[in-house]
Amino acid sequence: MVSTAALALVALLGGVQLLETVLDHLNLRYGAVAVRDADEWVRNALDVGDPEKMLAYQRSKTLLSGLQSWLGVVAVLAVVVSGLYGEVVTALTATGLPSVAQGVVLLAGAVVAGRLLSAPFDAYETFVVEERFGFNNQTVPLWLRDLLVGTVLALALGGLVAGGVLLAVEALPALWPVVGWALVVGFSLLMMVVYPRVIAPLFNDFEPIEAGDLRDAVENVFERAGFACEQVYEMDASRRSSHSNAYFVGFGRAKRVVLFDTLVDQMDREAIQAVLAHELAHWKRNHIWKQLGASAVQMAVVFAFLWWVTTSQWVYAAFGLPGETYAALGIGLLYAGPLLSLTAPLTNQLSLAHEREADDFAAETMGEAASMTRALETLAGENLSNPFPHPAYAAFHMTHPPIPERIRRLREQYGGDGASEDVGGDESGPDVPPSAT
Repeated sequence: MVSTAALALVALLGGVQLLETVLDHLNLRYGAVAVRDADEWVRNALDVGDPEKMLAYQRSKTLLSGLQSWLGVVAVLAVVVSGLYGEVVTALTATGLPSVAQGVVLLAGAVVAGRLLSAPFDAYETFVVEERFGFNNQTVPLWLRDLLVGTVLALALGGLVAGGVLLAVEALPALWPVVGWALVVGFSLLMMVVYPRVIAPLFNDFEPIEAGDLRDAVENVFERAGFACEQVYEMDASRRSSHSNAYFVGFGRAKRVVLFDTLVDQMDREAIQAVLAHELAHWKRNHIWKQLGASAVQMAVVFAFLWWVTTSQWVYAAFGLPGETYAALGIGLLYAGPLLSLTAPLTNQLSLAHEREADDFAAETMGEAASMTRALETLAGENLSNPFPHPAYAAFHMTHPPIPERIRRLREQYGGDGASEDVGGDESGPDVPPSAT
């Protein structure tokens, strides 16, 4: 007989996934109407010759992602509710391995199973969807290499964190949530240093921007922003995809700005400078530390919840588990995941505020908003991004404000008529359509 706790887990996981499906449906319908209403703006400002192609791309990505998510939820519930999870834990306890090792083995099995489940979807997305819309540059051997390296990294890093937390459970049974929380926060800090220097180079080449017009442009914007010209790299993103982006990562001497080579090819120098200034703002305005602080608070709540779950006998009885804390932790995480998803509209507010601050910093650094506006238009157009997400979908999923909203805001605050140039060269620039708000 299925327990009340198991039924609650089915309702929670299934309910949140149903919510995601409804949001996806609303987003596709809303975006299709808005893009067709703003056909001229999409063609002229975003330089998208066929807006229907943008809609088809979003539809293909959304449907594939939704199918993958539903399959994942069904697989997890089948394993847990059927009692198979409890049987696996019982088999692990029979091996005689230390409890910590049992927990790490269980995690490793979950990682491998997850990778095997997602691999066909990732392959279809890369070699069918991305290929169909002209984004894919990846070969099958490179994709397989990424899959292997990514899996090994997930096993190594996940095992390291899980092992540390489980050691704390064993050594400090009354204090392990505090120690575990400190380990996770410390690991997050460590990864801000390790990721750009060790992990990212396993997948891409990073060349320092050292000479030429681009270097001059970089030095100029660093000077305007009040920075010494530090680590700015160009990444060979085009090796895998024609999508473009930029990001800021790290802190102290490990901090760096990374520009995709596709972005460098797609934008003019002033637009690149605006993107660079935007990324620098995340350091200048202490966004990195604020985000880390918010994440630490969130993790504290999660560990408090896990403490309650592992000290409540219902979880062991409901899912047929032996008295191993790591087994209860696994169930607790299944409850915590969807609960965190439901709080996304609240937690996303900090990131949204930071992105607006970074846009402001870029406009102030450049002395005008036109460059940042052109950069945003190029990013939306070149990536076939949905410029008009449904408000409910955006609340749950978007850590950046919609691009038309950002453009409108920049124009209103830093200049109107001449605040943006059309990608095609019209100096007046098209009006952002009313539906962009």
